[in-house]
Amino acid sequence: MYFQHVYDKTLAQASYFIGCQATGEAIVIDPKRDVDTYLEIAQQNKMRITHIAETHIHADFLSGARELAALTGGQLYLSDEGGKDWQYEFTHVGLKDGSTFMVGNLKFEVMHTPGHTPESISYLLTDTPASDKPVMIFTGDFVFVGDVGRPDLLEEAAGFAGTKEAGARQMYQSLKKFYALPDYVQVWPGHGAGSACGKALGAVPSSTVGYEKIANWALRYKDEESFVKYLLEDQPEPPRYFAMMKKLNKVNRSLLTEVPRLKKLTDEEFITALEKGMKVVDTRPKQAFAEGFIPGTLNIQGNNSFATWMGWFMDYNEPFVLIAAESQHDDLVRKLMRIGLDNIYGYIPDVSVWTRAGRQLDKVQLISTDELKKTMETNHTQIVDLRGAAEYKAGHIKGAENIFIGTLEKNLNKIKKAEPVIIHCQAGDRSAIGYSILAKHGYRNVKNYAGGYSEWFGKGLEVVR
Repeated sequence: MYFQHVYDKTLAQASYFIGCQATGEAIVIDPKRDVDTYLEIAQQNKMRITHIAETHIHADFLSGARELAALTGGQLYLSDEGGKDWQYEFTHVGLKDGSTFMVGNLKFEVMHTPGHTPESISYLLTDTPASDKPVMIFTGDFVFVGDVGRPDLLEEAAGFAGTKEAGARQMYQSLKKFYALPDYVQVWPGHGAGSACGKALGAVPSSTVGYEKIANWALRYKDEESFVKYLLEDQPEPPRYFAMMKKLNKVNRSLLTEVPRLKKLTDEEFITALEKGMKVVDTRPKQAFAEGFIPGTLNIQGNNSFATWMGWFMDYNEPFVLIAAESQHDDLVRKLMRIGLDNIYGYIPDVSVWTRAGRQLDKVQLISTDELKKTMETNHTQIVDLRGAAEYKAGHIKGAENIFIGTLEKNLNKIKKAEPVIIHCQAGDRSAIGYSILAKHGYRNVKNYAGGYSEWFGKGLEVVR
């Protein structure tokens, strides 16, 4: 058996390439959309991708299953569980609880494991030449290392009212199936630490059933009501783009089978687009943005969180422009592909287009810890904590109000214009986005405490829990 774990650290998303070396057949489970990764693995190992499978209709990334099927001729193996509202709307081999199929000499058995979603399934793998006992289970968003999939996304992100408690109860029952598996079975989940699909995911890529029985909080609960309560509380805010992913992963959408190349805009094209209201995203590091930025642009850094924040702030029906060096393009476009943000109007490599036109760059007003302490002595300063609600609840600067960065534009009425405002997050990335949003909306009274809660707490200053 050939096995390769493929991990996208930007979305904390795992996919799997498993092949039978005797027959040269291979399966890919939960592929990301830039599928050239799997084609290269297949070529290097002289294998054919004959099967493409998914564990559920994903909410956090746009699956590349259909792109991979189009390029390889492999068949799609997808869940037919969950009822009529949770069915894929394109041709596939339908799977139910107890279904089995072979990839060469490798046997895959399907377990229906609802909870995260009604149609969720897991794949139990047996390497038949070696043993008649299962060796691995691919759990998708059912069981993670140290956690389980959140059941509230359908309600909180996709708008399916009344589903989260039912999902939590389904999860409790599904875990009984997991608990019955042999302790030695390896657990390979769909996500790792940093994913918004759970609240306490472990950083190691895999585990075993036996270890999860002793270390995973969810498998220690013996009371369903307590389990449901704990599972639903303090989950992180689901990114706004999750609802679109649920839709696009279910329907018969258009395919993108290669990484697009970006169009370089002329100075005139760029300035015209900006003045007409097109969103412009400056992907430079927050320090460079602070030193000089084009008024009206958003600072979403091209780091590991780029796709997540782009999914929060971009509209899927509107084109947008990137400010990004050409050396970044392949990386950034792949990140955007993975959440279906394909509507890129073009790019400029830096902010010199603005100064060439004789215009002035803006600068971010930054504030230090000592300056913040002094400012807090007055009664005329609003402090806004842009972190998530659970982070704020765990500890915050005294007097700070909590407005989550993802909902800032919907809550501009809560940001004062007649007195000084200081914004912060944990370590400066989210407050850089927040500053650019507020500047775009005409706020000139804002300062950014870039050191954030991490610096404040690290200096032993007063916090409230």
